[in-house]
Amino acid sequence: MQNRPTNKQLEPWQDPTAKPYIQLENISKSFGNMHAVKNFNLSIYRGELFSLLGASGCGKTTLLRILAGFEQPTSGRILIDGIDITQWPAYKRPVNMMFQSYALFPHMTVAQNIAFGLKQERMEASEIEHRVYQVLDLVQMASFSDRKPNQLSGGQKQRVALARSLVKQPKLLLLDEPMAALDKKLREQTQFELVNIQEKVGVTFVVVTHDQEEAMTMSTRMAIMEEGRIRQIGVPHDIYEFPNSRYVAEFIGTMNVFDGVVVADEPDHVVIDAPDAGGQLYITHTAAMPLGAHVSVAIRPEKIMISSIPPEEYQNEIIQDENDTTEIRTEIIEKSHNVESSSKRNSAKGIVREIGYLGDMSIYHIELESGKRVQAAMTNLLRLTDRDVKWDDEVYLYWRAENGIVLMG
Repeated sequence: MQNRPTNKQLEPWQDPTAKPYIQLENISKSFGNMHAVKNFNLSIYRGELFSLLGASGCGKTTLLRILAGFEQPTSGRILIDGIDITQWPAYKRPVNMMFQSYALFPHMTVAQNIAFGLKQERMEASEIEHRVYQVLDLVQMASFSDRKPNQLSGGQKQRVALARSLVKQPKLLLLDEPMAALDKKLREQTQFELVNIQEKVGVTFVVVTHDQEEAMTMSTRMAIMEEGRIRQIGVPHDIYEFPNSRYVAEFIGTMNVFDGVVVADEPDHVVIDAPDAGGQLYITHTAAMPLGAHVSVAIRPEKIMISSIPPEEYQNEIIQDENDTTEIRTEIIEKSHNVESSSKRNSAKGIVREIGYLGDMSIYHIELESGKRVQAAMTNLLRLTDRDVKWDDEVYLYWRAENGIVLMG
């Protein structure tokens, strides 16, 4: 969703000459014997919407409070725009924070809530009024300026809290679970609104969330955290498609994981013996792997094709049935052109045990002959009752050689 430069331009994090706007250097934070953040290093660039994503207790909120000045790090330092602010109190930092609860004053109107921080700084009344109505227009709440918080919906309160955070024109805005209080439909709508507002004002945002979809939708980049450390940093697409560890692969979205042993390592592919998958897996686009290495192979459900056709008939059926319009056959054809002959290794046989209908797509839970259960996703081009594959059917699964991800840890 973020604006992207042309192909000839590098993103700032790809440019070795670009200077980070926010720098966290060797930040650690301990509470007694509990280490919430451990030697944490992170660079964020001007204008980014950066997300910290992780399970509860991973240290992401502690890190946000350290940035805000509500907690002092046990060690390390924080720089904003090249200035060390580690010892600065919260009220002196060019940072504002939008809390999960929104923390609006119930006895004040919308305009008074937004103006509160500016009045504390003894700003002139005319400047306060100008700034308040400027941000009210930005969040499309000008017509609600005289209402009290209890007269607003959840989405409207969220906009007021955002306006109050932006009115002081901070260099950095911290958002702690900003969509947590909203229902699913409103949350999806507000995600796009928040990104549009961030692009207009140009303020650097750091968002803490445990919602994977929220982080994937909004972020320029995101960091996956575990036990006070970063496991992977990248743009959402790269983290989803190319996780660097089993932890990240299983944390982001749904992933089928097979354990196996490397039995062949060639310049353009590896072959992995994976008993749980029912045979060998042929994987391209991977780093060199030592023979005999124990690895995991991860495959996303949407990369797996379902068919009642066995492997030996697979290619012939695709050629003969290319004009078949049924959903399953169409999906196989669309995903199967130019599949290498070696990719026939990437198949398994199983029984459909469950089907989860999600409206736009369905999730098939399939028990393989090995006893392992995997998931395959299919878009709902046909009604569920009109499909070839139903509960308790025997099916074959296929996937492309480039869709497997080999993970060492």
